[in-house]
Formats: sequence, structure tokens, C-alpha cells
Amino acid sequence: MLTRRHSLVLAAGSLALPLAARAQDLPPKGKRAWAAQLPVIRIGMLGGENDADRLARYGGYQKLLEAFFDVPVKLLMAADYAGVIQAFAAGQVDAAYMSPAAYAAAWMESNGNVVPILTTVEKDGTNSYVSLMYVRADSGITKLEDMKGRAMAWSDPNSASGYLIPRAEFRAAGIDPEPGKFFGRTGFAGGSEQAVIAVLGKQYDAGVTWSSGQGDESKGFTRGVLTTMVNKKMLDMKDLRIIWRSRPILNGPFVLRKDTPAAFQADMLALHRAIPVHYPDIYHALDMGAGAGWTPVKHEDYQVFIDILKAEADARRRR
Repeated sequence: MLTRRHSLVLAAGSLALPLAARAQDLPPKGKRAWAAQLPVIRIGMLGGENDADRLARYGGYQKLLEAFFDVPVKLLMAADYAGVIQAFAAGQVDAAYMSPAAYAAAWMESNGNVVPILTTVEKDGTNSYVSLMYVRADSGITKLEDMKGRAMAWSDPNSASGYLIPRAEFRAAGIDPEPGKFFGRTGFAGGSEQAVIAVLGKQYDAGVTWSSGQGDESKGFTRGVLTTMVNKKMLDMKDLRIIWRSRPILNGPFVLRKDTPAAFQADMLALHRAIPVHYPDIYHALDMGAGAGWTPVKHEDYQVFIDILKAEADARRRR
């Protein structure tokens, strides 16, 4: 259940932050002593986007890390969020840019062996996004209540915007999100882009995804999956209708494996805080939008998502 405490934590993402990105000095280039323990930096890449686009977005970032730390950087692509979560638990990934719910799952599965260090700050000073429910524009569906008995596409079971937050908010509003209760059927599309494609292809009546929820709707808003798909000519927003949006959700964190050397963690924090200032193109490729930079975060900022995951697990056990 989405409690008052959860609502306040989620809404906190809409507050301006005093630590918004400022000019940061770049760390010196060169081989580090920590390379003896970490000879390769392994970066996990969440699913939800096709492999070619993920590699293209991360290519400049990969080369930048290699240039600064003089160690090879390996990009590890997963078919879905669970792949990166399990890789953290197995000690096979050293860093990743994660959704808030994926971080919570990785923290639980790795027994706390993952630590968040940064999250995105938007140009208006906020550090949040929303979950949007969309339908086909020609579907005749205009509001959430019209989805009763219809088919609902979730993005990924470890997605905050594409699964956990909508379900928590629906329950708080008295709507049971389990299949056959309010929705006629539900299913996982395999990612956010895939869910949009499935709705447009009439496999489902609606889907949910992350978005800034701000700016020109015809362009897919200022940031998010819809924005990216519009920019890639995969989507015309005239074909979709937005029928529901969540409360603000804290942006997902950039995370490191907690048992990596402290010097490595300090170097990664310093370089990443400098990237938006000195390498804005690389920052925006990673950010998938028009953010202003990164700001530090801590584990407690994401405790609400751990609570929601535990509530989901309890609900499954009661079925």
C-alpha cells in the first residue's frame, strides 16, 4: 500500500536541490593503484532499449573512462532489469545507471553490496520524473476508469515507473492491479519501448512508462522514453493519448558495487560530477534528456522503493 510516508518521499523529488551541478574539476588522468584490484571496469546497462541504441549512447562514455583511468571498460548489456540486478548480486558488475526500483532490488539481492552516489538534476532544479499511462489515440479510452476489463502492459517487474509505482498508486486509490480484478489481463512487454510498440500494435490497450511529464507533449515531453522514441522517429505522439500520471518519483541513481576500492569510488564520483560540465554531449547521451547535471544521493533516499518491493513480495505470497 502507498502510505502517507511513501507519498511524501516520492514528492520530495519535486523540490529544488542546493547541490545542483556546479563546475567541477576533472580528476587527473592515469593508472590508479586500485586498478590492481579492479583491472577492468564493468558497466551494467539496463534493458528497455534496443542493443544498438544502448551501445551508441554509451560509446563515448566508455572511451572517456578508459582515457581517464587507463583501464579497459566493458559494457554489459542485459535483456531486462533483472540481468543487471543479478549481475550486481554475483559481483559481475561494478557500476550502472539504474532505475530507483532496480537499485532497491539490487540492494536486496546483493545484501546491501551496492551504493548510490549520484542522480540527475533537471534544469529547473528538480530531481524527479513521473509514470505516465498511455493508450492509442483511436482507442476511445480517455481515463483510467475506462481501462476496466482491458489489457494492461507493464514494462518490467523491476521498473518503478513501468510497474511498481503505478501498482502502488492504483492500490491506494482502491484499484486492484492484479489480472482479472480491474484489468482484464496484464503482461510484461520486456521493456519501455517494447510496451509502447505493443500498445500501438494493439496487443495491449495501455502501457506505463517514465517521463518528465513537462514540456511539449507533441514531442514526447522534455525527457523520457516517449521523447527518445519521438526523436528516433519510432513514434508520433498523435498516435497516443496520456490518461494518467503518478506523483513525482525520485530519479534513479548511478550506483557502484559497495565492495569496490574506496579510491575507485572517490574517482568515479569526482569524474561523474565533472562530466556534465566538461563533456556535456556524453552526459546527455547517458541522461537521455536535458538534465543540468548530477547531485549526490544516499541509500536512505531510496528506502521507499525497498518498502514497495517488500509489499509486492508480501502480496505475491498472499495470492
